[in-house]
Amino acid sequence: MVLMAARILASKSRPAAVALRKWPYSSASAAVAEPENTEVKDYADYRRSLYGDITHKALLVDAVGTLLIPSQPMAQIYRKIGEKYGVECSEDEILYRYRRAYGQPWGKSRLRYVNDGRPFWQYIVSYSTGCSDPQYFEELYNYYVTDKAWHLCDPGAEEVFRALRNSGVKLAVVSNFDTRLRPLLRALNCDKWFDAVAVSAEVAAEKPNPTIFLKACELLSVQPEDAVHVGDDRRNDIWGARDAGCDAWLWGSDVHSFKEVARRIGVQL
Repeated sequence: MVLMAARILASKSRPAAVALRKWPYSSASAAVAEPENTEVKDYADYRRSLYGDITHKALLVDAVGTLLIPSQPMAQIYRKIGEKYGVECSEDEILYRYRRAYGQPWGKSRLRYVNDGRPFWQYIVSYSTGCSDPQYFEELYNYYVTDKAWHLCDPGAEEVFRALRNSGVKLAVVSNFDTRLRPLLRALNCDKWFDAVAVSAEVAAEKPNPTIFLKACELLSVQPEDAVHVGDDRRNDIWGARDAGCDAWLWGSDVHSFKEVARRIGVQL
């Protein structure tokens, strides 16, 4: 058991190790285990040997790219709304400029989303389209807090989250976002699915900074090692969560639906 604990601690300092290492455990069945047993199964069995059937007390979920996604491509919306304000850039050009602007350092603090994020997004919109019309910006900015702009990645999420909470698993959203996230979750009728929301604009820390994950655990009253985070960005979600001491699964690779997430935690639907 000491050896296994040491390996767990080592894995948290090497983010990729959890996905690659087999987690040995002592049982009669282990001696005759079939060779096709995967690292994931070994690790899940190891956690169950420590925590019981429910392997985690809390599930942390990334917002954009995991819980929800834009209903239409960003460049298409920027151009469509911008046409009446004189925007003439092609969608390809808008996308290129957007990526370039978004990838640049933002301010001395490097925090993009402060409060409502307006200064940052004004810069992004102006750089991407060449249009600085304040009315254009406001229309675009407000569009992205409506249910027309977004939809859920997994249509079965509500049923799964209800089952998780009924099983005693606490839920939180952990997102690099401005303060529009809460009204957006309300607009999508999914705000009540979660026990807490940790938004970078409110926490003053953006993923992969471990602070935002630790804040989510604090809001849920759980220890980091008792939580698993699911997100679609390896650096921000997986490495950040593991640096905070949480478990982490990559959406679209380790797990592909929230039903799969629930099964791995040990909750049967």
